[in-house]
Amino acid sequence: MESECAVLRLPVNCEMIRFNDWEITFEKSHILKSMCTKGGTNGCEKNSPDCCDLCTYQHALDLPHLPDMVFHKNKLVLQHKDGAKMEFKPMDALVLVANGKEGALEVACAQEWRETRSEQNMEAKYKPFDWTFTSHYQGTLNDKFRTESTEISLNKMKLMQRENIIFYHDLTLYEDELHDHGISVMSVKIRVMPSGFFVLLRHFLRIDDVLIRLHDTRYHWEIENDYILKEYVHREAPCSVLQNVIGLWTNADEMQNYLPVKAKEQHKLYFK
Repeated sequence: MESECAVLRLPVNCEMIRFNDWEITFEKSHILKSMCTKGGTNGCEKNSPDCCDLCTYQHALDLPHLPDMVFHKNKLVLQHKDGAKMEFKPMDALVLVANGKEGALEVACAQEWRETRSEQNMEAKYKPFDWTFTSHYQGTLNDKFRTESTEISLNKMKLMQRENIIFYHDLTLYEDELHDHGISVMSVKIRVMPSGFFVLLRHFLRIDDVLIRLHDTRYHWEIENDYILKEYVHREAPCSVLQNVIGLWTNADEMQNYLPVKAKEQHKLYFK
């Protein structure tokens, strides 16, 4: 089957590609401002139609603090002509950060991090939540997809083959340096080739001298199929057992080869 593709150049920081029966769009913008731009020192009122972007996030998320960098308008959308829609958005990812209703990771530097954040906002009151901003977000799918478990794994050999790249983009959804104790970053990449498309949604967490964690969700569609293969993998290990690869700690692509798998799920997503 031959692939069909058309790329449309849209306004700055926005691009759309039509690929077979899919319309793929990305939007990219600046970091969310750290101060309210409309409501003053007390912020915008909840549910106000004129609510600024920062207050919209703060009202929607039950978190005492947001990550240092939230790319609030960054998103990737894949829409099939029959109605199936897949999106990757920072708000949806941050909604899944633990906010005290479940156990949050506690290490020595967590207290220092909280104290520093409190100094930045003297009125802030400590509330237990996952200060690492770990999220199990796997993307936002509408009800047009039919999902079933499968034993079929992603064809990694095919994905490694050299193909012409029709479309590629890498978007950061949010990032925090954990008060110089490491990094927590949620990102999504897409690659469109003549044979199909591949999406990698990744949350990479490194807490220096504590642990390294990866939550990877991969989507691979081959143009001859009426389904997308989805693979979710959680990898994690304490830094104490990773001393022999300390030079790779900042490289998520390399570290996935050294982190043991803690959980894995595979699904077929039918979209027709």
